[in-house]
Amino acid sequence: MLYLVSTPIGNLGDITQRALDTLKNADLVISEDTRKTGFLLKHFEIHKPQLSFREDNEERVLPKILEALRAGQNVALVTDAGTPSVSDPGFILVRSVIAEGLELTAIPGPTALIMAVILSGLPVNSFTFRGFSPHKGGPRRRFLEIDSQSPHTLIFYESPFRLLAFLEDALSVYGDRPAAVANDLTKLFETVQRGRLSELIEWVKANAPRGEYCVVIAGKEEIPAGSAKPVHRNKYENAASSGRGVD
Repeated sequence: MLYLVSTPIGNLGDITQRALDTLKNADLVISEDTRKTGFLLKHFEIHKPQLSFREDNEERVLPKILEALRAGQNVALVTDAGTPSVSDPGFILVRSVIAEGLELTAIPGPTALIMAVILSGLPVNSFTFRGFSPHKGGPRRRFLEIDSQSPHTLIFYESPFRLLAFLEDALSVYGDRPAAVANDLTKLFETVQRGRLSELIEWVKANAPRGEYCVVIAGKEEIPAGSAKPVHRNKYENAASSGRGVD
């Protein structure tokens, strides 16, 4: 069986007992970077054979993984940090396993995008995860424009090298919306900076980015004709009138 095992996004204390048990019982551990995964396994005194599965070797390695699964081996897939298949090649493996009719399950755990959105202070009842944007300005702006009219909170991953350019393009596409930039989540120097996009741009200019970032941006506000203020709907209103509760 294939196990999609979530691992800590920074603080090793966040690993679950189920994740540890699964890794200890695995016949093979698959990851993008075997060095990073090796550090995790060594910390918890787990000694298992590893295999690297990346975009540049997936065609060569995928058949080996499927062969192991067909032979009845327990294979654990982990990512460098967080939940496998979220912005990593794990999706290719998952799709192939499903197509083969093989068994798979997930061991839940930390995910940076969820932690970022709940700490952002922006609406979490409906959001869209967009992952990493294109590296260059033109394609990146076109990528951002896809959601320019969306009312949903938007979540992106970004590298420290492109964070400033990303925020500047977001400002040009979305206007000066409320947003948040999260970094080093669960670590000693965890930071969540909140403000308008223009304010976050100035903050990034004054503070050299480092590490990977989660950027959370408010959706487009709904402003009815003749009104200068956005509409804020009360989610309890319909429940109160119908006598139903709200989860």
